[in-house]
Amino acid sequence: MQTVFPNIWIKIPEIYLPKQWVDLKKRAVVACDQYTSQPEYWKQVQDFVGQDPSTYNIIFPEVYLEEEWKHKRIENIQKNMNNYLQEGILENQWNCCILIERKTSHTASRKWLVIALDLEKYDYSVWSQTLIRATEWTILDRLPPRIEIRNDAPLESPHIMVLIDDPEKTVIETLYTKIEKYTKLYDTDLMMNGGHITWYKIADEESIQSIIKNIEKLANKETFLQKYKVEENKWVLLFAMGDGNHSLATAKAIWEEKKQTLNETEKQEHPARFALVELVNIHDNWLVFEPIHRVVFNIQAESLQEDMITYFAKLWSEVELKSYTSLEEMKKHLQASDTNHHNFCMIYTGRYIIVSIKNPKFNLEVGNVQAFLDDYLNKHTQAKIDYIHGENVTEQLAIKEWNIGFILPIMDKKEFFPTVIIDWALPRKTFSMGESEEKRYYLECRKIK
Repeated sequence: MQTVFPNIWIKIPEIYLPKQWVDLKKRAVVACDQYTSQPEYWKQVQDFVGQDPSTYNIIFPEVYLEEEWKHKRIENIQKNMNNYLQEGILENQWNCCILIERKTSHTASRKWLVIALDLEKYDYSVWSQTLIRATEWTILDRLPPRIEIRNDAPLESPHIMVLIDDPEKTVIETLYTKIEKYTKLYDTDLMMNGGHITWYKIADEESIQSIIKNIEKLANKETFLQKYKVEENKWVLLFAMGDGNHSLATAKAIWEEKKQTLNETEKQEHPARFALVELVNIHDNWLVFEPIHRVVFNIQAESLQEDMITYFAKLWSEVELKSYTSLEEMKKHLQASDTNHHNFCMIYTGRYIIVSIKNPKFNLEVGNVQAFLDDYLNKHTQAKIDYIHGENVTEQLAIKEWNIGFILPIMDKKEFFPTVIIDWALPRKTFSMGESEEKRYYLECRKIK
């Protein structure tokens, strides 16, 4: 069976999954970049997993990135990966795709497809025109710790989710019309309110060729130009990063260094050239875009507020503030923004404020807020920022002394591909696909060395 399709930069990967005797509810854990201001969440995960085999032992929860013993944690991750391979805890499924159906407390059925993408056709720069493209600004200083983790690791188990624009639902959803022909690998609940998940193995030639044929249609240049009504100098965007942008950028950085040591034949075949990802159709009925909010720590809220007004005044943007007594009252009065008027919410020590910016510089509310916060954080090095999923968690953190929270609206997912194609990459942390507990849970692995 053909496994590499260079015209659309896809590889049908060898996927490693846990043996059937492994407790999957303990094995699969949520993406490492979630709950980064809630160490109690990860302590509960650690206590629940105990000594059992788990992807908790082969990932680095980002809540611990600042800990003193992080290098020891990285050594243990790489040691655990080798042990899982040597002890036969992981089993090679050989070349296949994995079809996934996930149910959560928020969604009845989300459908995904696990494949591998060729890093040679990925560029995470803001002005990228490659087939595989970053959709948010990549923060280069976030790559070194991830590179340290992945560099000597024998396995990858990523939380990368890549979007395709398939309104006719030809690539992923059509596979469910013949679901009975595929082997059901696992069917289990997920820990920590993660919902329920089912894995199917797709390894037959007919199904693989059908997947490839339908993706090739999405990559057709004439179809692309007609769909988005853009000029011919725009290159096809086939795979748009939805989640895990910095994980894919890390894989790319390591591959660029690694390939310098390889001859031409080795470059074609080396496993580090590819990255395991989960394809998601942006038209999945249960795929919901959620806003990502901001909390800034270790600041004086009133002072930050004054700096914000001054910042936008320099951009000829007028700022208006209206106070309310609760999050619910504030949301009730929040108006939809238009091109000349952007609204977002601000919370600190019992204050609930709607901020209205007239004549904003950027097209999205998040662009205006992030531009100000980047400027503020550069001038106030003692301040720290975190990106939060969920209004209630944002409120809980924001009402504490020396903190301030920003609750943001979300873009319509129908505008996602056109915006990236026409306006380039979005500000970082513009959107999230679902709530924190709905994020990808690690299970699949692939050898990368």
